[in-house]
This record gives sequence, structure tokens and C-alpha cells, in this order.
Amino acid sequence: MDRTRPLVTFLAATALAVSGITALSSAARAADADLAKNGGFESGLSNWTCSAGTTVTSPVHSGSAALRATPAGSDNAQCAQTVTVQPDSPYTLSGYVRGSYVYLGASGTGTTDVSTWTQSAPDWQKLTTTFRTGPATTKVTIYTHGWYGTGAYYADDITLTGPGGGTEQPPAAPTGLTASSVTASSVALSWSAVPGATGYTVYRDGTKAQTVSGTSATIGGLTASTAYSFQVTAGNDAGESAKSAAVAATTTSGGGGGDGGGSTGLPTHALVGYLHSSFANGSGYTRMADVPDSWDVIDLAFGEPTSPTSGDIRFNRCPVTECPNVESDADFKAAIKAKQAAGKKVLISIGGQNGQVQLTTTAARDTFVSSVSKIIDQYGLDGLDVDFEGHSLSLNTDDTDFKHPTTPVIVNLISALKTLKAKYGDKFVLTMAPETFFVQNGYQFYGTGKWGGQDPRCGAYLPVIYALRDDLTLLHVQDYNSGPIMGLDNQYHSMGGADFHIAMTDMLLTGFPVAGDQNNVFPPLRPDQVAIGMPASTNAGNGYVSPAEVTKTLDCLTKKTNCGSYATHGTWPALRGLMTWSVNWDRYSNWEFEKTFDAYFG
Repeated sequence: MDRTRPLVTFLAATALAVSGITALSSAARAADADLAKNGGFESGLSNWTCSAGTTVTSPVHSGSAALRATPAGSDNAQCAQTVTVQPDSPYTLSGYVRGSYVYLGASGTGTTDVSTWTQSAPDWQKLTTTFRTGPATTKVTIYTHGWYGTGAYYADDITLTGPGGGTEQPPAAPTGLTASSVTASSVALSWSAVPGATGYTVYRDGTKAQTVSGTSATIGGLTASTAYSFQVTAGNDAGESAKSAAVAATTTSGGGGGDGGGSTGLPTHALVGYLHSSFANGSGYTRMADVPDSWDVIDLAFGEPTSPTSGDIRFNRCPVTECPNVESDADFKAAIKAKQAAGKKVLISIGGQNGQVQLTTTAARDTFVSSVSKIIDQYGLDGLDVDFEGHSLSLNTDDTDFKHPTTPVIVNLISALKTLKAKYGDKFVLTMAPETFFVQNGYQFYGTGKWGGQDPRCGAYLPVIYALRDDLTLLHVQDYNSGPIMGLDNQYHSMGGADFHIAMTDMLLTGFPVAGDQNNVFPPLRPDQVAIGMPASTNAGNGYVSPAEVTKTLDCLTKKTNCGSYATHGTWPALRGLMTWSVNWDRYSNWEFEKTFDAYFG
């Protein structure tokens, strides 16, 4: 009997079966794709949202870049992106990591969310996990993070392999479009977030006016006493939505605060400077009468409290022993009147580096109002500059909503400033000069945070600015003596160039989600309410930039030219101007800052 034929037939059939399986497997794999975008971080942090990450060129697993992220005491330094997927489908998530306690995972799977981790990876280690999406799941979030308070970790070549998510649809049209803070030259708009939207476009009378990433925008450059119609669309990679329902707004006649000065009488573009009035330091004393006419707002530095919690503010002029050339009180007051006659504003600035002010009680609040009023009346001043630094403002652990603050030092300050504004009327000039830590840092952190452990001063100025936004003449954040701050591009920006000033100012004019909460957005200020704070010279403070960098900053923000690597979310020709510390230091440097301002704005 020939037993070889059946065996050959069996082997041939088996070979055909195996080849068929192989063919099916290859076809299945061909349908799969790597759905992670920029998984090798070759395009910086594009497509990723990171709480504390940056890209580096070494070490890398492959290519020329990798992620480096450093956890903090209350932040695990997560980087994440949302990916479109198919329902009821298998996926494999992989990536290479280095460092201690590094995690890789996926959430929103619709079944069981997964993660994998390594306790220690001194060299690149591959992490892999798998999951299956739920029957209705179309998006999942993939992420990597470290562990609280540990050292930096690295990640590279992150992939999500599986069936592609199909054709993404444009988002729905936005709803809830409203207009607020209407002035003679601008209208502030806000609307509800749209699921799946990556950006929004605002239309004015049917014409595209501005593109933004958040749910608010201020449209400037408008004509007084004119009716406008606004609509907004939502967009993503698949396209643009239909336009929202229109909202109408009519600009004011020009008597209000947004018309290039309004009732406060400021010029369209203003130069603000602090005048050392109670001390001299290394820059020397400058008499009020010797301040050049270019300075539109002169802040007298400083009024200080008798104790941090007294609320009792005193303004003591520089003594002759420290300032031999100091003028008499009579000459000082006469010079103030002369400045005012020339259209300048002279304010008392409260606080400064050494003047900690904490209005912990209503009694301190009332004393603050009466003592500040006394200074304003004694010298015939135009208003008040709030320069609270250090530990003047901080948030209680249960104070988590900047729109409804409960911390006494915050609530009492808001009440005091509103009282002063009501007392002196529309012509009262109110300015603020917070540090970046108290304002823009609120994009990442607010108060002690949801889980505690953060500095309670993070973002502590935000409730004050928000509550007084309709009374605020100018906000000029100190873009100096600052650590790195994360901008709206989710990149850290450091002092020393135009990029820092552009990113920090863009945040004020665009608005931002506080502590990353998209449902709790700090709305943008009008451009006429914003000036950029810079040191006048290297002697004045850290963060000095050259005149060329000042010009680049202004070009980018007012003309959207000369911007460098940072992409702003708008163009604001009505930006009010510049602030500097200080008039004295600028005089010491042969008026370099003043000359730069004059050369730009004429």
C-alpha cells in the first residue's frame, strides 16, 4: 500500500491552510495603523497635553527627540492625547521609557482601562499593554506619567496600533454665544465648549475676525456707536461646523473705559513707570518735576502698611538723609498738579517687595479704605496701583473657584477696591501689577490644588482681577523676577526674550482654563486694559530684554509679525502699552526704555 500519498495530501492541505491563515493575518495587520500622533515627540509636544513636560534631544530612543517630564509633589507630570478609535476593536499600546516609576496606559476604553509601569528603568525599556474598546467607544486617551515627587522620566516612540477610527466628523455648531464688556472699540465674547472641537473661529458681520483655541475672544478695532453681529464656528481636523446663532452688540459712544482712555483719559498707547518716592536705592532719587513727558502713568512707590494685617497704609516720602535732592512737599504736590494738567496720571502704589498687605478682617479692610483715601486726598492723586507681592495674597484650601472666592484676604481686598472706585467715580484709575506666579501660573495650578500640597498663592490674583475686570484700568503683570511659566502652547517659557512676553501677554488677551479645567475659564481682558511689565535695565531686575526684543514683542502682539516660534491666538493693535520698573532705573540707563516706547508708538 502506498502510504505516502495521503501524507503528501495532508501536508499540502495543511500548507494551504497555514498560508491561508497567514494571508488573513497579514490582511488584518494591514488594516491596523499607528494611531498615536507625534509619538516620537519629533514635533515637540504637538498633539500632547502635558502638565510638566518638555522635549529633549538626549537621551532619545530613536529619532532626534524624546519627552522629558518632571513630577512634583502634587503633579505626576502626565502627558496625554485623545485618539479616535473603532468600537469593539483590539488595540496594542506600546512605548519606550526611562526613569523610576514610569507609567503607560489608556483610559476611556469603554471596557477595562489599562496601564503598565516600571519601577526602575536606567536605560530604555519597552512597555506594552492591550485593550479592547467598548461597543460604543470612538475615542480613548493614551497617557504616560511618572509618580509624585520622584525624579524626571523620559518617554519615546509611543504607538497605539489597531483599526483606524474612520473619518472624523466636523463638530457641532457652538451654542450659548454671549457678548459682554462692550466698549467703544471692543466686544468680549464667550460660548459653550463643543465636544471634539480643537479650535473656534469668530465671525464679525459674516467676515472671519479671529481664530482662538478656547471658548472666549475679544474682538477689537471696532468703531464707537456701531452695531455688530457676531457668530462663531467650531473646527477640528475634519473641517468647520456651521455658524452659531448670531449675537448682536453695539459699541459705546466713547465715554466709557474702552475707547482709548475713556473717562480715565489715558492715551491710546501709554507708558507706565514706577517712581521711587519713598527711597532712593542705587538708581538715585528723581524729582517729580524731572520725569519726562513721555510717562503717562506715574506710580509712587510705595505706600506700605504699619503691619501686615493692620490695613493701615502710610506713604512716607524719601528723607533728606537718603535723598539729598528730594523736593519739599509743596513742590512735590505742585509737580503732581503740573503732570495732571498735562494729561498724566499719578497713582499711589501699595505694597511692593517689602510691603506685605493682608486684609484678614473687615476692620483691616475698612482701615485700608480710609488710609488709602487719606493719601489720595492729601496729594491729589488720580488713583491706586495694587502691587501686592510675597505673601499678601493666598487662597484657603477650600477656596477653589476664582469666580466665587471665600478667602478673607481676597474677599476683603475686592470689597475695599470696589469701595474706593465707587467713592472716587469713573475717573478713578485702578491698576494692578501682580507677578506671573499669581496670574499666568494659574493656568497650571490654582491654590493648594484638588489634592493639596501646592503653594496656596498660585493664581491668587485671578479672583481679584476677575471681580474688578469692569473697574480695572490697567493690568501690567511683572514679566520679570519670574520662573518658567507654561503658556497656552503647553510649553514652558523663560525670561530673557520676546517669546516670554508674547506668551504671557497672549494668555491675558486670550483667556485660559484655570488649573487646566476647561469648564472654569478665566476670560480675556480687553487689550486696552493690558500693558506689558518689563525691567528698564539689567540693574532693575531679572528678565531685562534689549530694545530689539521689546520691538519684537510689540510687533507680534499688535501686528502678528516678527513673532518667532510662539503662535499667538489673536492680534491686538489696541494693546495699551508698556510698564517698567522703574523711572529711576531708566534715567540711570539714559532713558533707554522710554526711547524704545517713543520710537515704536510715536
